[in-house]
Amino acid sequence: MTHNFCTYFDRNYLYRGVTMYRSLVKFTKDFRLWILCFDEQTYCLLSKMNLGNVELISLEEFEDPELREIKNHRTPVEYFWTCTPSLPLYILRRHPDLDMITYLDSDLYFFSDPAPIFEGLGNGSIILTEHRYAQDAERRVKKYGRYNVQFLTFRNDETGRSALRWWRERCLEWCSVECKDGKFGDQKYLDDWVDRFQGVHVTTNKGVGLAPWNIAAYDIRRVSDKVLVDEDELIFYHFHSLSIYSKTLYNLTPVKLTQIQKRLIYVQYLSDLAKIMDEVERQDRFFKEGISILKFNRTKDIAWILISLMRGNIMCFRPSINSG
Repeated sequence: MTHNFCTYFDRNYLYRGVTMYRSLVKFTKDFRLWILCFDEQTYCLLSKMNLGNVELISLEEFEDPELREIKNHRTPVEYFWTCTPSLPLYILRRHPDLDMITYLDSDLYFFSDPAPIFEGLGNGSIILTEHRYAQDAERRVKKYGRYNVQFLTFRNDETGRSALRWWRERCLEWCSVECKDGKFGDQKYLDDWVDRFQGVHVTTNKGVGLAPWNIAAYDIRRVSDKVLVDEDELIFYHFHSLSIYSKTLYNLTPVKLTQIQKRLIYVQYLSDLAKIMDEVERQDRFFKEGISILKFNRTKDIAWILISLMRGNIMCFRPSINSG
């Protein structure tokens, strides 16, 4: 079975997006990945890299009149989120032969084959992944949503297409970084999909969607060559809130991590991320990702950095043969 994936990013997430792609290559040989490039520099650089199994989409060919009209009224992040449902819909319309399409956030990283995620879908039409918050779950679900946009599968049937059209309309109407009136970005719209649409499968695999907000709830360990999340093999981790300060200095997350979690999950990711930085610089020695260097213009930025320092999550990382 060929797995069809899509994602998007601009130059600020290019290192992460290519690292996610390389992790897919390790475990999924038969796949296609469509990448929507939100700026010309990203499109040109990825074209030079000539990534296998990848099809690039320029912003010029992707945007339709409705998206162009709304673009000037939203911040860059809000516009990215507005485009989320339009991307898989765009691909399905141009490739009606596809059985299904799966949207991926560009800051995911695969530790094993994603095939088991699809096994529970059966004849269903949509796959959702829950946040599974480890702490303060009720408040966070109310604010940010029960489900995370990180990994979403849509079968190319009437239900899948209807869900995408409905979601696109909602995001065109409203898509803000602010939590307001029970909405948040493109994400809170997913909350009632189990009731709104037929054939929605919510995966219960603990190895799907491990992230800073839920990692504390699980026992993370290595058995042979596998990383386990309780009894399930880790399939992908969502590296949300990781900041790149330089090629060797990173803020992993403000959430407290154990040494085992850092060693089994973060070291592998940073090692591959460093390789991608080198690969990108070989293609374009002038390219510098929009590195989120220390910011002191907002109280929140300072607070996050201080919390990360106190919890030991500011990491100076230099790749070695053993960490690769």
